[in-house]
Amino acid sequence: MRDYAEAARAFDPAQAARAALHGNLEALNACVECCDRHMGRDQPALVWEDRDGNGGHYTFEQLQALAARFANVLKNHGVRAGDRVAGLMPRTPELLVTILATWRLGAVYQPLFTAFGPKAIEHRLAQSQAKVVVSDRHNRPKLDEVQGCPILVTVGAAAGELDFHQALEKADSVCAPVMRRGDDPFLLMFTSGTTGPAKPLEVPLRAIVAFQGYMRDAVGLRAQDNFWNLADPGWAYGLYYAVTGPLSLGHATTFYDGPFSAESCARVIAKLGITNLAGSPTAFRLLIAAGEAFSAPIKGCLRVVSSAGEPLNPEVIRWFADELGVTIHDHYGQTELGMVLCNHHALEHPVQLGSAGFAIPGHRIVVVDEQGVELPAGQPGILAVDREQSPLCWFGGYHGLATKAFAGKYYLSGDTVELNPDGSISFVGRSDDVITTSGYRVGPFDVESALIEHPAVVEAAVIGKPDPERTELIKAFVVLAGGFPASAELAETLRQHVRQRLYAHAYPREFEFVGELPKTPSGKLQRFILRNQEIARQQAAQPIAAGA
Repeated sequence: MRDYAEAARAFDPAQAARAALHGNLEALNACVECCDRHMGRDQPALVWEDRDGNGGHYTFEQLQALAARFANVLKNHGVRAGDRVAGLMPRTPELLVTILATWRLGAVYQPLFTAFGPKAIEHRLAQSQAKVVVSDRHNRPKLDEVQGCPILVTVGAAAGELDFHQALEKADSVCAPVMRRGDDPFLLMFTSGTTGPAKPLEVPLRAIVAFQGYMRDAVGLRAQDNFWNLADPGWAYGLYYAVTGPLSLGHATTFYDGPFSAESCARVIAKLGITNLAGSPTAFRLLIAAGEAFSAPIKGCLRVVSSAGEPLNPEVIRWFADELGVTIHDHYGQTELGMVLCNHHALEHPVQLGSAGFAIPGHRIVVVDEQGVELPAGQPGILAVDREQSPLCWFGGYHGLATKAFAGKYYLSGDTVELNPDGSISFVGRSDDVITTSGYRVGPFDVESALIEHPAVVEAAVIGKPDPERTELIKAFVVLAGGFPASAELAETLRQHVRQRLYAHAYPREFEFVGELPKTPSGKLQRFILRNQEIARQQAAQPIAAGA
């Protein structure tokens, strides 16, 4: 294992680009980088399985042949370099063929998450001006309600419509890749909308260098690993690191097309011999809730586990260590950045419980105040990327939209963090999630983590509720485990549980027991919905109080 400090000091962006892309930034094609370059290897490129246990694998040669054919289908419908092709599909081989075919033409792939409704799809297609949408029979009906829907290709199309496999069979088998420059886009993403409307952004080809660095140093991907990223390619973490990252390294990826559950997850891990797993804390908490039903069938399988999407609760770290004997590390990133702050599996450095880790080599991550002044250890501030000293930072702004995220040389993430004495950084919360109560600033994540450690709690969300005396009081929304009925007594038990683990001021004064928590389709907690809900309740109650 390499030393982190040494790797960071020795990082050479030009050398990293040459090693990652096998060429130069003036002649790139994502299909070549993720497929053609790795042909001839005696290993699969895609391993897939459906909900019924059917599956198989595709080699790089097979994917290249299919991508070339489908690229000709897209070309015949007017797709050229720089055009957008959208995919509204589950995790099937056809999805990967669509992505690679789009890239082969020098075009830009736009993911559409399969849980989106027609209005969300319509908004994204209108902004992207996609030339073609590729879908499947299950998701196809949503597009009937989309105004101005572009040309549609469907896997399992109805009679009279353009069918994916029929078109593929008729297409020419030869399609030369269209070369592009490193700053040209190959992905069009939308932010998840955790704190506001989803915004479009283009991902340039040179971002592949950064994606590979994450896979190598943070995920610790080894040639002998069987890798599975649980994230859906309809979102950044899945598309960046379940598709682009591993394939660009010549490593197979795993697609599971079926509902997520502890049973299905354990079955896929055991059957496919998964050794390197990545996912979100939301998924991992659901696995933990299943207990031995999940852990027993897979003990000894996993080598390392990575977590991203939201901060990793200490209880999850302990459970994976105690029950599975495996190290799970927290990683931090954004759609705009990819992953930039990590506890690295392949680089040696201190790992502090609750810390998101250290900057990936090629990035300088700092903590700044509202005036853009860098802060020392122990002072909460905004996580920022020093763009002048971060050669792997590729984000240049939102497509067609102004942004306040850039302040001089810094990109401001909008997340509140704190620098630790060892140089690592700990997540406090989204800037608008941080609670100010009785003069104290409290990160909701710490309170939520303490609550989740209690056996009665499956999930928790904590917000600041407006309060005339304390500015805000801490309120917790809690999803209870089976066998724990909601009661005032249980609320008091949880209140004291948190007080004992945190501080006298950092405990929920109010509890609300709920069946589920509001989340984005990618699984991120939407605290702002709960916060707005509380404000609306207070406003609605004011006239009643005045007339009483």
